[in-house]
Amino acid sequence: MAGFRALAEQVRNPRLISTQRRTALRKCLERFAPYGHRATWHHLCTRAGIATHDRTPDPERLVAALAELEEARTLWLAYEDEFAARRRKEKHDGIRQPSALDDWHRRTWGGCDIVPCASPQRHPAARLAVVLRSMIAAMESGLPRRDCPVCGCTRFAWPPETAEVPVPGPACGQCGVLAPVSVLTPETLRAAHGAGAFAAA
Repeated sequence: MAGFRALAEQVRNPRLISTQRRTALRKCLERFAPYGHRATWHHLCTRAGIATHDRTPDPERLVAALAELEEARTLWLAYEDEFAARRRKEKHDGIRQPSALDDWHRRTWGGCDIVPCASPQRHPAARLAVVLRSMIAAMESGLPRRDCPVCGCTRFAWPPETAEVPVPGPACGQCGVLAPVSVLTPETLRAAHGAGAFAAA
């Protein structure tokens, strides 16, 4: 099975037809999809100007979508390396109790559903790398907050459990990300529980 880099080369390969290059980009999302597969695909298509069901998109748009995905993946791989080095040092120093950051990282290992969204059509508008950087900073700070670590909105609602929501959590009312419980204050979590149904679109 081809890895992310080999698939990325297929997306860039001008000798392949557009359909093949599109398929390679979709397969890249099986290796790295920060919002989950469907939401990440929708995000990339929206930003690159590709119709999500277009089987023969403009190859230049596919390459632009790939560039954004690769930028985010590079950031995430660097974070994973830093995280692993920190955990090795902590274990060497006798710190074995996992923190909220450890729990979050364990759930997101490999790069899928790092910043899950409550709906595939509702996700942050910013570049993936910007969103990842914001979430990593919020998790590493260890300080609970009242606002969304991605967009700053203070309105949250707890979506119902469905197959599309991989990790239960409070959904931001503006950008739609499911914020890790550990980054929000108890008051914000209580308000999210009492906010009523989450609007998926």
